[in-house]
Amino acid sequence: MKKLIFLYFIFLYINVSGQNETISDSIPFTINKQNTISIQAIFNEKDTLNLNFDTGTTELILTNEVLSNKLKSTPKLYTNFYNLKIGNTNYSTKVYDAELSGHGTDGRFGWDIFKGKIVELNYDLNLMIIHSVLPKNLISNNAFTKLKIEFFEDLFLIESEIKQNNITNKDIFLFDTGYQRTVMLDEDLLKQAEFPIKDMKIIKKTIMKGAQGNEIPVITSNLKLLKIGKYKLKNVPIQLTTTHKPLKNKNIHILGNEVLKRFNLFLDFQNNFVYLNPNHLFKEKYIEKNR
Repeated sequence: MKKLIFLYFIFLYINVSGQNETISDSIPFTINKQNTISIQAIFNEKDTLNLNFDTGTTELILTNEVLSNKLKSTPKLYTNFYNLKIGNTNYSTKVYDAELSGHGTDGRFGWDIFKGKIVELNYDLNLMIIHSVLPKNLISNNAFTKLKIEFFEDLFLIESEIKQNNITNKDIFLFDTGYQRTVMLDEDLLKQAEFPIKDMKIIKKTIMKGAQGNEIPVITSNLKLLKIGKYKLKNVPIQLTTTHKPLKNKNIHILGNEVLKRFNLFLDFQNNFVYLNPNHLFKEKYIEKNR
């Protein structure tokens, strides 16, 4: 009898392990009119927070207001690891501080929380689904375009193409769901590529604020064409940076969530690919449309 029980235990363990290898965790999210993705998470087993999923950052960042007035405990910043429960899964992360986060959120968490996993963002269902393996039918689905992930330090980028007056430029763009606008183009990179900046119609000039409250002057202009994989977006109101750039040690273009939300996404952090397929938001009007 002991032998039979032992064999049954071994079989049960293998069966459950096999199921865990293909398990998925579905997490509802909201997206507001500022294009901020908000997900409910439990920090340090005590505090329920609304957090922005920001692929342009890493680890967990909480606003100074939340750190000072909302938490039931006082986390030690930068060094200690804390539990962050997202959906049914517990993750371990350090904590950092910032002055600002996306509208209506207490902070943000980065893509690296899900290293070694596949993250699906489905804007038709408002679901984030964490997969342990890539869905088998995805690779054969021709509706999805597949792009290789490239890394700069701890951030990830994909290749995209811009076009103005028959001048085309390909480059890698930071994949940033935390950036609320469409695209931020680096003016120095455009000048190096001899891209016709002056031919882009200026829509407006404004000041944006970075995560630490720093001011970033930007010009919003009309880009004739943005191509991501095989999909094209026409007359996109993009932002041009001149000074006070988002990254200190690299000139970089950025794809923001007003563009990225137009696609259902699979972020494959096992094989380092992004899969995109247009959703019901693909033809939605832009916030800063041409006047």
